Amino acid sequence: MSADGLKASVEKMEAEGIPKAAIDTFRHYYEQLESGETGMLPEDSIEPVDEVAEFGELPEEDGPLDRAVVLKLNGGLGTSMGMTQAKSLIEAKPGLAFLDIVARQVQALRERAGAPVPLVLMNSFYTREDSLAKLAEHPELESPVPADFVQHKEPKLLVDDLTPVEWPDDPAQEWCPPGHGDLYTALLTSGMLDALLDAGYRWAFISNSDNLAAVLEPRVLAWIAREEIPFVMEVTDRTEADRKGGHIAKRPEGGYLLRETAQTPEEDLDALQDISRHRYVNTNNLWVDLEALKALLAEREGVLGLPLIVNKKTVDPGDKSTPEVFQLETAMGAAIGVFEGARPLRVPRSRFSPVKSTEDLLGLRSDAYVLTEDARVELDPRRDHKPPIIDLDDEHYKRLRDFEEHFPDGAPSLVDCERLSLEGAVTFGRDVVVRGTVRLEGPKEIPDGEVLSG
Repeated sequence: MSADGLKASVEKMEAEGIPKAAIDTFRHYYEQLESGETGMLPEDSIEPVDEVAEFGELPEEDGPLDRAVVLKLNGGLGTSMGMTQAKSLIEAKPGLAFLDIVARQVQALRERAGAPVPLVLMNSFYTREDSLAKLAEHPELESPVPADFVQHKEPKLLVDDLTPVEWPDDPAQEWCPPGHGDLYTALLTSGMLDALLDAGYRWAFISNSDNLAAVLEPRVLAWIAREEIPFVMEVTDRTEADRKGGHIAKRPEGGYLLRETAQTPEEDLDALQDISRHRYVNTNNLWVDLEALKALLAEREGVLGLPLIVNKKTVDPGDKSTPEVFQLETAMGAAIGVFEGARPLRVPRSRFSPVKSTEDLLGLRSDAYVLTEDARVELDPRRDHKPPIIDLDDEHYKRLRDFEEHFPDGAPSLVDCERLSLEGAVTFGRDVVVRGTVRLEGPKEIPDGEVLSG
């Protein structure tokens, strides 16, 4: 039955016009799944990482910025916040969407480099049109290479028989993205990899568009270029907030790997969450030597061979009564285990401030975070590197639309806030100030200019 499933999946992808390298990559993972591969990385198969290169020890020098490109993963729809458009189009600071701030960051880099550092987006089919329209508002960012390329899609597979699901009521639900590890295949099949190399660009700094702390750092570029490192993953110290997230580890035979929660057997979850044992979290800020990537893809005939992640979901993720499916995914950070000579680099937490929830968004919009002249987003120095802790109840604040209704005049001042907890419908007026630890229960309206503490 599974042989029929693979044949049907390939035919479905071919009918959709999906490139051969992407189909071959899907076939690679399908055959692993069929043979019983789970993608799991048990604790006894890995070793913790104790020492890595330190950002603070790198020399103060600029690398070859005229040969670098900024690449942003921009395929997310913000579904965790109830959105149906690109997350990068949300307002991050007054009058500025995430993409506006990214554009300003790249423009500041260009001024520093005296060269047209390109900004390239990896979009999904769902984010492309709106995101390119936003970039069109920044004509100063035109560069010698295309502004974007599009990630692939693949069939969801029924758990029962590994055949591609058919869902006539909503055919879009039959497809899923192959995880952000698809970045490398999409660079190849879109022609973007050759376009960058032909235009003289050798190094790509890759990060998520929702992490405005991730700015191309010339000191890192100088180190990579000088030592000819093919792949670098920026890692930072894990905190309690990262206990359930992925971490880097070592193979007993040598080399690094990335272990995600979905790759951890249930009996090893305690070890995964032990931040004193597994000390470093992947920030998803990555540096790739594009020449090395092209050579590796050629050597492997277009299939990079990242570790498989098997994600079990339902056809309609919002309806748990729909049939169970497998989504075959990979993580782009897992390439640390594929490039010979790849290295992790420990960076300050200040380079890792992703926005995954409305709680993160409230902190970012507040004065706890400042926007510098070169468009870096940093914690206000008065916070001593500690972001405010924000707890918002899901019923009233999880969806962006509901969240916005409770802060119609913008975020309150949080620069002196330790923790803000909201339970129930609390609506804030203009210029509200929160100090120390504050817990509020709704329904309640906070008047303009109110100072909350204790």
